[in-house]
Amino acid sequence: MSIATFAANPTAVSLQDPYVLRARPLRTGARLEDTSRYSHDIWVLTAARLQAQECSLILNFPTLPQRFRPAAKRLFYALLALKEPDGEDTLGIATIRGKFGEIKRFLKWLDGRWSAERNVLSELSPADLDDYRKHLLARFPSNRAQRERSRAPLRLLWRWRQHLGEHALRFDPLHLEGWGESGPMQRKGENQTDRLAEEILGPLLVWALRFIDDFASDILEADRRWRDTRTKPLDRTSAHSNVGARLQALLDEHVTAGRPLPGYEGQPNILQLSRLLDCDRVSLTAHREAIDAAAAVVGVADSAFIEDVQGRLDTRPWIESITTNHSTVNSLAALGRHLQAACYIVIAFLSGMRDCEVKHIKRGCLEIKCDEEGRPYRWKLNSRAFKGEDDVTGVPATWVVHEAVARAIKILEQLHPPAQEHLMGRLLHSSGSHKGTNLALGNTSTNKHLNDFAKFANHLCTEHGRADTVAAGPGHTVRLQTRHFRRTLAWYIARRPGGVVAGALQYRHHSIQMFEGYAGTSDSGFRAEVESEQAIARGEVYMEMIEAHQHLDLAGPSAEEAGRRLKDFGGRAQFQGQVALDKHRLKRIMKRHDPAVYPGEYITCVNDPVKALCEKARRGNSEGLPSHGGCLPLACRNVALTAENTAAWQREIARIDKRLASRPTLAPRLRQRLQTRRAEVVEFLTANGQEAVPA
Repeated sequence: MSIATFAANPTAVSLQDPYVLRARPLRTGARLEDTSRYSHDIWVLTAARLQAQECSLILNFPTLPQRFRPAAKRLFYALLALKEPDGEDTLGIATIRGKFGEIKRFLKWLDGRWSAERNVLSELSPADLDDYRKHLLARFPSNRAQRERSRAPLRLLWRWRQHLGEHALRFDPLHLEGWGESGPMQRKGENQTDRLAEEILGPLLVWALRFIDDFASDILEADRRWRDTRTKPLDRTSAHSNVGARLQALLDEHVTAGRPLPGYEGQPNILQLSRLLDCDRVSLTAHREAIDAAAAVVGVADSAFIEDVQGRLDTRPWIESITTNHSTVNSLAALGRHLQAACYIVIAFLSGMRDCEVKHIKRGCLEIKCDEEGRPYRWKLNSRAFKGEDDVTGVPATWVVHEAVARAIKILEQLHPPAQEHLMGRLLHSSGSHKGTNLALGNTSTNKHLNDFAKFANHLCTEHGRADTVAAGPGHTVRLQTRHFRRTLAWYIARRPGGVVAGALQYRHHSIQMFEGYAGTSDSGFRAEVESEQAIARGEVYMEMIEAHQHLDLAGPSAEEAGRRLKDFGGRAQFQGQVALDKHRLKRIMKRHDPAVYPGEYITCVNDPVKALCEKARRGNSEGLPSHGGCLPLACRNVALTAENTAAWQREIARIDKRLASRPTLAPRLRQRLQTRRAEVVEFLTANGQEAVPA
């Protein structure tokens, strides 16, 4: 149907009854013939939700006032299926669903104002929209962002007017006096997502790795047994043969060992006993008296699949048993979700992937590079990337990851049945596992599982008397979200020498500046926070050097300057005859009188930008700070040497000597480079009055 026909004839579209998703790409396996038509009261948009974790969405027209439903259908059919007006972008499915909610808010408000005979939206007047603006101001007095979200969709009636016929708005609301609120808009600056504090991230990551490395074997074994009881075919030849004798042998075994019978809700679990005996449960009904007698002696377990727990926490089993009772904290369903959440934490934090990228991890996604001796040295993770890509279905992408991520992937591959591709999908033993059309867990579900994991880790801390809880401090609650991990990793990467470049590569950003903004290294205050932390750490090192008089025993071209700066700093830091180590006071002193001495492993940089070779390499494109990644220690005149620095160079010489003496003999070019390097280091130490080899 042409645009002109659609606009000119209000009934033509309903007569042809097109598919509303006819212009949209559909997810794999979806057929256009199974999707919603224009005449349907509810339009199901799920087939056009292309990412694995995206949940179902609908446009529910019966929730709108009846007289305005034809207008709403025309508008949203245009948004879904027709060509955009000049200058308009194609709206995503989730965005369209959001617009529907705000149009619904407006139409319900309008339905309470207009008389019954008015049903054409072209009759809207500037006064109507001004009254709606006032209504929103009264409804959301302190939420300007929500007021803007509610007003913005009404402009669709003007911008898409060529498709709406009699329901097109006759004026642009943007030009109405007072439509757009005056006052400064919130500036769109750096990403404002909070990072996880160290006191949260540290225990959280440790517990996640503990689940993967120490507890996973128990959960996977329980999962294997659970699947066997549901998939193992019944042996009909033994289903009714000698059941009484085999049952009595099993009961005697439990009584002798003092092990409770498998149970469910406080009673012997006949179904599980029949599966253990590979017989039909009906055949056990005649032996109920023997079962109850054994239960009276040894008791009934809480639906335990695993009683002989192998994982240890402080030399004790980390949990008493794993059960199938969903109401207990140690149920297989709950522990399976915790294990999946642990894998998510490790993957998301140690890769920097977005949530949608993690959700598209599939079986076989891991690529491991090994050396000639078969030892792994690099791990790559393959998934799909969506943000910033032209293809709405995503593009193949690869991330270099830590070995721990590889371990998490292998756990997920075991946690799901072999036929399931998406490793972040819903687990089979979770409640509602058969529901939903999304191939991977949605963001809301994952956030809930992450917080449940933190609560369970704290439960284990309570049970075992441990102090490494995942806590945000007194008066605060831990609220984990999927976006926290990528943001927090960016913070750590950006703090390392050369980290901005490495982060831009790992995060697939198109520029270094983009990653720098994402990591929060300027306006958001993160850079100031990093510099403050580093300054305090350096100040504490200065205090230790001054107390031990190490600043008087420096060597190197800038040894005298370093001693002078540190002596002056020590004098300012003295308080009533003692060196002040109070962090707040030290922070103030460092802010005013930072001696700009930067201790490192091989050298101590006494920064003077005029003489700094790293500054010259950057051609002045810096902030007056030394560039550790571009340091030229053997040639720079800003170098001072502590005893620890000299020892580091001596270890370097020892490593070179070991390489040169190794067998088989090194290639001539490599041998020459090592010999040259050794000679340069020896010359550097000798020139600065230091021994090249320790006594």
